[in-house]
Amino acid sequence: GAPNFIIDLCEERLRDDGSVATMTDQARQDILKVVDEYSSKALRVLAVAVRTMTELPFDKNDDEISTDERFAKLRQNLRLVGLVASIDPDRDGVKDSVLAARGAGIRVVMITGDYLKTAIAIAKNVSILQPEDDEATAAVDCNTLRPGGHYLEGKDMDRLTSTVRVFARAKPEDKLEIVKSIQRMGQVAAMTGDGVNDAPALNQANIGVAMGIQGTEVAKGASDMVLTDDNFCSIVAAVEKGRAIYSGIQKFVAFIMSVHIAE
Repeated sequence: GAPNFIIDLCEERLRDDGSVATMTDQARQDILKVVDEYSSKALRVLAVAVRTMTELPFDKNDDEISTDERFAKLRQNLRLVGLVASIDPDRDGVKDSVLAARGAGIRVVMITGDYLKTAIAIAKNVSILQPEDDEATAAVDCNTLRPGGHYLEGKDMDRLTSTVRVFARAKPEDKLEIVKSIQRMGQVAAMTGDGVNDAPALNQANIGVAMGIQGTEVAKGASDMVLTDDNFCSIVAAVEKGRAIYSGIQKFVAFIMSVHIAE
């Protein structure tokens, strides 16, 4: 799971030589530094921890014990085995499409469940974040939206969402609140997603866009448009084509009206 959560649950760690050592505060800080180093290279990092048990710490036949309670009993006194880092390469053309969207007056915002540093690195690679942007204000952890477990008031939320372009560690309900905030400011919100947990935000957005290949049926049902190729570039191309058609309709109507008025 997420390193910052898993490491806090570990009481032991596995060394390079196979021996086991106690997980100290210093060891946690050293491991998180490694996580930050990998994340800054746009790598997604997972922590792997184990626990050896001779029997379950709960009665598996007891239906009154919820799944969350069972996991809470299992994820105690864990031993950290190591970290796993992987990369999801940027699709060809995404960077150019983001720049084209910005030139057309469209603000591209990334909402992701990734670690903040990973999100920042990816956003820089595809030009969602520009070199002159201040990372401290242009990219935030979604905990900022809900200090103390409660979402910010409307004006405070709107002030934040109007400037931030990267939201990391996002929960499904965070996506919905961000879309609502954008709409409160009088802007048209287009939301892309592929999972079941994206459905509320897709349904709330003015234009919900689901992925046709990787997207779930729930996400497709909640959307207004489905991308057959799961490519962000197709959205920008569709906006460009739509604006050209709309401009043509305006010119045609203006021409017809001028001709009939003259007659």
